[in-house]
Amino acid sequence: MSLLFVGGVAAQDGGAQQKGTGQGNIAVHAGWLFDSEKGRLLEKRTVHIVDGRVESVERGFTRRSGERLIDLSAFSVLPGLMDMHTHLAYEYGPRTYTETFTWNPADYTLRAVNTAERTLQAGFTTVRDLGDSDNVTVSLRNAINRGDIIGPRVFTAGTSIATTGGHADPTNGYRHDLMGSPGPAEGVINGEASAREAVRQRYKDGADLIKITATGGVLSVAKSGQNPQFMQDEVEAIVATARDYGFTVAVHAHGKEGMERAIRAGVDSIEHGTYMDDETMALMVQHNTWYVPTLMAGDWVTQKSKVEGFFPEMVRTKAAAIGPLLQDTFQRAHRKGVNIAFGTDTGVSRHGDNAQEFALMVQAGMSPADAIRSATWNAAQLLNAQDELGSIAPGKWADMVAVIGNPLEDITALERIRFVMKGGVVYKKPQ
Repeated sequence: MSLLFVGGVAAQDGGAQQKGTGQGNIAVHAGWLFDSEKGRLLEKRTVHIVDGRVESVERGFTRRSGERLIDLSAFSVLPGLMDMHTHLAYEYGPRTYTETFTWNPADYTLRAVNTAERTLQAGFTTVRDLGDSDNVTVSLRNAINRGDIIGPRVFTAGTSIATTGGHADPTNGYRHDLMGSPGPAEGVINGEASAREAVRQRYKDGADLIKITATGGVLSVAKSGQNPQFMQDEVEAIVATARDYGFTVAVHAHGKEGMERAIRAGVDSIEHGTYMDDETMALMVQHNTWYVPTLMAGDWVTQKSKVEGFFPEMVRTKAAAIGPLLQDTFQRAHRKGVNIAFGTDTGVSRHGDNAQEFALMVQAGMSPADAIRSATWNAAQLLNAQDELGSIAPGKWADMVAVIGNPLEDITALERIRFVMKGGVVYKKPQ
């Protein structure tokens, strides 16, 4: 069946509408519409859009006077997908460790412009960015919101907060005369006072949330991938200060003790969570802590650890040990009832491939419906943006994607996005 875009907006014309203020009234005819609250597909629905927001959803195919029609009657239509763990300014490759010394902030910014558009074209209309340098993604977010460039809605943590020598200390691996002593402004803290200062600096920088690295990590040039790196009083100071400024707190963590310190302190999400055990999972359920699993990152580092010379040896050893564990951890956490929100750690893997995470989640035992809910309904809850995002419902932004076929039967359909709308503006239409 041919598609009729009566007065539709071409993808390349969307840049001037990035604020989500799609103009005029639109009717979208959806052959099947994904109800992200209930996790089901509804047949033959019309979504009426007014100035970038959903005005109503009706049974059957209807069209009001003066509405432009977007005919997706041959497609499955879903809310815009949401990735809760990305790094838009980065994309891992053979020169990653030397870029620190050869690239300027402008180089990272230009890369982020490219990766942001790729992300949107892949159907991800909203992302959390969990760590950059020089506030690149703060400027990126602002440029997208102004309509200067094309990209998803960005909620950014700006520069991550670490401890001296910890994962995300920006001088790890430097020779001694270049290490210096970075402080809260650079995202390195020691003690409660500097922890509070670092949060306040993120507020001053224009961040949307706080990201801390509570344990060691895989790709940093540092020995441990799992040791706890914040004392209990430090993470508690970060969370308490973050609450004063309206921030949520996302926590990179692999090791059990670092995770549990963060969970007890009241953080909002644990990213990766490799070594969580049943006790950790029970604590997460008790505290209503979200889990963002990043299975793609685990799969990617596992594969690359087998390539001779791809990683520095210190990194290769951690990648080979930690990477293979993530899918099993995810499977156990899902069975234990831990709240799960979709996240990929893209920037480790290639931007635009984000949807490959869905297949890994399903392989580990999650139903396709719940996997999609994790990237729509659940992600909006984690962002505290459930009144604006996460479902196709009255009053929310008109963020929608479409695929051929039934994604509840073939989750890989989400790797072949055919239509993208953000805020009532079409950025990709079927050819």
